[in-house]
Amino acid sequence: MILQLLFFVFVSDESELIERIVKEISIHLDRTPLHVAKHPVGIDSRVVKLISMLNLEFDDGVIMMGLWGKGGIGKTSLSKAIYNDIFRQFEGSTFLANVRETSKDCKDLVALQEKLLSEVLLLKQRSVVPNVDAGTNLVRDRLCHKKVLLILDDVDDLRQLNALAGEGKWFGNGSRVIVTTRDKHLLICHGIDQDHVYEVKALEDYEARELLSKHAFQTHQKLIIKIDLVDSVLNHAEGLPLAIEVLGSFLCGRGEHEWKSTLKKLSRVPHKTINNVLKISYDGLEDNEKEIFLHIACFFKGWDSEYIKKIIDSCDLEIAIGLEILIERSLISIEHGIIEVHDLIQLMGMDIVNQECRDYPWRRSRLWLYDDVLDVLSHNMGDCAVKAILLELPKQKDIYIEPNAFKNASRLRLLIMHNVHNSFQGPICLPNELRWFEWIGCASWFPEFSSGPKKLVGLHMSKSNIIRVPKQFK
Repeated sequence: MILQLLFFVFVSDESELIERIVKEISIHLDRTPLHVAKHPVGIDSRVVKLISMLNLEFDDGVIMMGLWGKGGIGKTSLSKAIYNDIFRQFEGSTFLANVRETSKDCKDLVALQEKLLSEVLLLKQRSVVPNVDAGTNLVRDRLCHKKVLLILDDVDDLRQLNALAGEGKWFGNGSRVIVTTRDKHLLICHGIDQDHVYEVKALEDYEARELLSKHAFQTHQKLIIKIDLVDSVLNHAEGLPLAIEVLGSFLCGRGEHEWKSTLKKLSRVPHKTINNVLKISYDGLEDNEKEIFLHIACFFKGWDSEYIKKIIDSCDLEIAIGLEILIERSLISIEHGIIEVHDLIQLMGMDIVNQECRDYPWRRSRLWLYDDVLDVLSHNMGDCAVKAILLELPKQKDIYIEPNAFKNASRLRLLIMHNVHNSFQGPICLPNELRWFEWIGCASWFPEFSSGPKKLVGLHMSKSNIIRVPKQFK
């Protein structure tokens, strides 16, 4: 009897062990690695750093980490590479791609919750979630004792985070949640510790060159491209992996004439694929931030940030919060007090303005090219849509400005001219809506304004030969 009992216990233990082994094997078979990139240049070293930040040995709690950076910088590729390296260390895992794109409304959020539950729990049939609130409770209740790896890719709204990974206690000890976003403020709002927010930066020069080489030059290719053309493409891309991959693939197999023609075209019109990715960040802005961004992209890259604050503030735009949001969205940066913008993001902003009306510059909101400004000033524009003009010439140049050239520019708020000399010997009449007028040097006549209330805030006419200043400005 005792022997029978021992045999029964042994068989029982053995069957349980076999069941556990089968379960473990099935978990690994059902979970496959993700495709990262055709040529994953520069990824491995960054993955090593990020995995160290995840502190995988720590199993007493849950760690949330954010990957933040501009569009096309490689956040998704990095998060996929991290997933591939560590997902087998967790009981369940899922990579929810394109959260922004796939969660346009509550119904789409429900679909993401269903996918999350099904993949983490390895369910044969997809979970059915009636609504977002019910899904929130299900995620929390079903996963609170499970060690999971959850990656939320391209998040742009706090509601997405609240529905998919509201708090660390939703998941079991040892779980890791990684969020990729263009908006640093989202990570802060969600309570992710600053020590676990990683800014994904551009590729180093040697990495960018290697990536371009892999995409643009095939091993069997006999074409030889001059090094200065390769350098020009790299300078245009400024270490942005998306731009390097797209341009490299486009130029692959093409000769020097095509390379030169492409670079000439790109200096005026951005590549559509690259531009569409970058423009997502702009489209998500409020009107106040859109206006500030377009001013900076078209006019003020490389200018002193404190001076720019005064200029933009004069236009009734909320500059303090506006700049902060643009920095958080990776559209601009301020380095040593100077406003910086990635060349491709600047080109994207300029293209937005040019798209307002390609044929008639006076129907655009901003002008900065000499020929466009000359065209506007030398013609009767009718109803002019121009809000701001900045004409900054490399050397002093004469330009004929007819006294009433700005008469129809009733929307004009900013007028800045550097190295411009008015060949017409007389004052020009400016609209009363103008907020900031700057004409450094070359001016010998003080501008006139129409009768009625004026809204001028800034007047900068240093290095000018002004003989008489009207009483209203003394």
